[in-house]
Amino acid sequence: MKVYRFKFEHNLPIPLAEAWDFFSSPLNLSKITPAKMNFIITSDFSADTKMYPGMLISYKVSPVFGIKLNWVTEITHVKEHVYFVDEQRTGPYAMWHHEHHFKEIKGGVQMTDILTYGIPYGIIGRLANTILVEKEIKEVFNFREKEINKLFGVYKER
Repeated sequence: MKVYRFKFEHNLPIPLAEAWDFFSSPLNLSKITPAKMNFIITSDFSADTKMYPGMLISYKVSPVFGIKLNWVTEITHVKEHVYFVDEQRTGPYAMWHHEHHFKEIKGGVQMTDILTYGIPYGIIGRLANTILVEKEIKEVFNFREKEINKLFGVYKER
């Protein structure tokens, strides 16, 4: 299995506690996911649920061609106001490891996503990644950046 890695950075003009509060709530993920993915959290969470190590989050998602898939991720690590990690337990990838890091900067917070993933099916999976998956992942993170800017404003270095 070939492993792929992306790093995305985004600065937010909000306090660290506010950023953590938003991103550590599983229900907010749907607010920053493109509608075309038909992303639905099927876990039963309340509005004040926060992530914790061992938390399982189940979703239905249609990442490609409208095909509905079940996806389960586990929150494996949490250090409040610093980082959390989600890993796929079942879903479309052979491997999915997504780190979410938060760091206070002048005038806001730097958020860094480090995504490491693998596609099943050998050469066919590598071809699918080149043609489709890599592009879709970048589109999702570009969409998230735009939505986060709408929600919190655009960071301006002071």
